[in-house]
Amino acid sequence: MGNPVVHFEIFGKDAELLCAFYGDAFGWQIGERVGPNDYMPVKPDSGDGISGGIGTCPDATYPGHVTFYIKVDDVARSLEAIEQRGGTRMMGPDEVPGGPIIGMFRDPEGHAIGLVQ
Repeated sequence: MGNPVVHFEIFGKDAELLCAFYGDAFGWQIGERVGPNDYMPVKPDSGDGISGGIGTCPDATYPGHVTFYIKVDDVARSLEAIEQRGGTRMMGPDEVPGGPIIGMFRDPEGHAIGLVQ
């Protein structure tokens, strides 16, 4: 596979509730808050699988999302290619403070997918 899935996110109205739920149900290790939106890193306890994060929606009108991030060489170029193929840019490219460059898009059916460089 050319571009692997490397990260996942779960955003909802109550990050604490979601962290307790997923941590208890699946044994995920939940880290300390980092950055805005009560964002907490998540790692599977087994050491198998990908890491992710759980956070609170930045806006009360946003219903949240569950998505995965695909590793790409260039977020800007990938978003342009996605738009040419019927996808819609949601955000980005944006640099995460102290972290990678990310972007998000909706596929032709409206699913939210992330990109990370």
